[in-house]
Amino acid sequence: MEKAKIMELIGQMSLEDKAKFCSGKDFWRLYSKPELGIPEVMVSDGPHGLRTQAGDQDNLGINDSIKAVCFPAGCAAASSFDRELLCRVGQTLGQEAQAVGVSVVLGPAMNIKRSPLCGRNFEYLSEDPLLAGELAAAEITGIQSQHVGTSPKHFAVNSQEYHRMTSSSNVDERAYREIYLANFETAVKKGHPWTIMNSYNRINGTFACESKDLLTDILRDDWGFDGYVMTDWGAMDEKVWALQAGCDLEMPGPGGQTQKIIDAVKDGTLDEKVLDQAVYRILDVIFRYAEHKVDAAFEYEKDHDLAAEAAENCCVLLKNEDGILPLAKNAKAAFIGQYAEKPRFQGGGSSHINCFRTESALEAASSVVPEAEISYARGFDDSKDEINEALIEEAVEIAKKADYAVIFAGLPDSYESEGYDRKHLRMPEGQNVLIERVAAANPNTIVVLHNGSAIEMPWIGKVKAVLEAYLGGQAVGRAEARILFGLANPSGRLAETFPFHLEDTPCYLTFGGENEEVSFSEGVFVGYRYYSSKNMPVLFPFGYGLSYTKFAYGNLRLSDGSFSESGELTVSVDVTNIGSVPGKEVVQLYIAPPEREPNGIFRPVRELRAFDKIPLNPGESRTVTFSLNARAFAYWNTQLHDWFVESGDYTVEICQDAATVLLSEKVAVSGEKALPYTYTLNTPLGKLMSDPRGQAILSQMQNVFGGGNSDSASEAISDEMTMAMMEGLPLRSLLGFSKDISMASLVELVASLNS
Repeated sequence: MEKAKIMELIGQMSLEDKAKFCSGKDFWRLYSKPELGIPEVMVSDGPHGLRTQAGDQDNLGINDSIKAVCFPAGCAAASSFDRELLCRVGQTLGQEAQAVGVSVVLGPAMNIKRSPLCGRNFEYLSEDPLLAGELAAAEITGIQSQHVGTSPKHFAVNSQEYHRMTSSSNVDERAYREIYLANFETAVKKGHPWTIMNSYNRINGTFACESKDLLTDILRDDWGFDGYVMTDWGAMDEKVWALQAGCDLEMPGPGGQTQKIIDAVKDGTLDEKVLDQAVYRILDVIFRYAEHKVDAAFEYEKDHDLAAEAAENCCVLLKNEDGILPLAKNAKAAFIGQYAEKPRFQGGGSSHINCFRTESALEAASSVVPEAEISYARGFDDSKDEINEALIEEAVEIAKKADYAVIFAGLPDSYESEGYDRKHLRMPEGQNVLIERVAAANPNTIVVLHNGSAIEMPWIGKVKAVLEAYLGGQAVGRAEARILFGLANPSGRLAETFPFHLEDTPCYLTFGGENEEVSFSEGVFVGYRYYSSKNMPVLFPFGYGLSYTKFAYGNLRLSDGSFSESGELTVSVDVTNIGSVPGKEVVQLYIAPPEREPNGIFRPVRELRAFDKIPLNPGESRTVTFSLNARAFAYWNTQLHDWFVESGDYTVEICQDAATVLLSEKVAVSGEKALPYTYTLNTPLGKLMSDPRGQAILSQMQNVFGGGNSDSASEAISDEMTMAMMEGLPLRSLLGFSKDISMASLVELVASLNS
């Protein structure tokens, strides 16, 4: 509907009506005005499936929702590194939403995985903002192609569950922009979501829903967002302040602050134009959906097949010693572990899907490889955190009789969920013992993991293979069976780092915070940016994943050996499948900054700046081309409060993962902005040395630091020593080295440099 018509409708409303529109009608429905032709619409949880409740409504998944399809959770979806796949899943979610009358799907969930302890990491995409933003934009595009809105969440800096409704995420400006906002920026600029959901937490002391800097200055004015902002469920603090900041809709409703809005308008505290603008944004989205409502059917089996295909592309092969995988079609295999029969494929809380069916590996194997001889033992009971000797003994016995033992293990629901954070990275001890004992009984032991975030693997050296299935959705069992027996080639790559120990993580000392304050003191060094910069060994690095085939890289070439900030750099590389089976490769491009100068900016040793996933048949080659602009080389400068390209020699790296460089080429980058600098009497002489005007002045003072021409003087004062001393001395120190320099002359010098 045209803006003029919507504003005409708003003009016919009472002040009370307008105030009501800024809160939901109930848990999932928005306020309506049938007499003005404004329909009632519904929103629904749905980062990886619809959780639409038909009866009593709640926001934590306590009450049953309608039957739906559960696609891979964010932790798995991001491991696909596949934009096209995420777009297709999004299109299907949009079709399902049309079928059940949902106007906005609440997702994708895309907060940065600052620590593997965050209880909701299973729902989030990555520790890297580029990957998270690109994949979120793809899913948003898919969903909204069906004329159903999205609501990327939780905006912003929401990377823990502990006291998420009250704690303050205290983050410096640079990390804020480069890490915790960059993912949302990409999602907004490329995906154009209809709505945004702000987070519960405070950001540097201000609740997200009350931050004008976040919701207006950055989101709308800087990024061009044109939809409405809603709160997370129960996140509203002060409604009037939130409206003024740019938060339009309180959910759930009715929120109880409607009268506050009315009173604020009447007493002049709130400009009615601000209220009208909020109502306009809400109505605009309502009509975007209502005017394109279609009769659609929920195609359960078809969507289940897509869920299986998606899971296949998300699984990450972490270890494959002696090429034990894939198994022969007629293999004699013992499937061990409760998750073989009843897989854990989604997390708990508001994203929990009421699936119309699930497909386990045990069930799928019978149809995928009917010639295989499969036995089964439960191995553990994930409802009890204990070592069950009887179940372990049964598992050991069937493992001894099989050629291969495949253990389906991971984290139970109680270990990770919305509402609380993990305390450690360990699996239940009963499962660790099970793996150790089975591996001792059968040297051909394979572990398939069901978990939503990184875990420790104390048994990694005792098993032959590890397949990370994550929380792969309701059809994860089919994907596992097809990969185990070679009907599919694993192509996932880790979207997060698996450290050896919790103590290795960059925010180990500050995660969770104290006194409702959380210090993000690691700055931009989140995830692989930290581990790579410290050259710290990890269990598995970001971007890591094996395949049943092998790929060769060559002929890395740049469109130019130099790059100017306003230009574009094209990077091409040839990739060849040199193995014997078809496979998909994730091509990863990182940028390494110039060598840091003294007093320069600390930057990660490399950062992901482009990626693509390509299918290749045996012997097939393909040229992959990336286009890089200034942002690929920029960092957020806190003097300019803007992106800044530092001049220097950068390295374009094609990597296997964040720790393994395959090919590299240098490029000379020229920035086009000058950083402001105010000279004072305390400015180090080194700063003058780097300024052409300062160099001219210092050249006239070359005898100031002279130590005489005697042999003893030359031995005591080397050229290196002189330069080092000069670099760090403040300008005022020149007074002590020469009678020809006066305070007045120094003041005059400072003034001329600042003019």
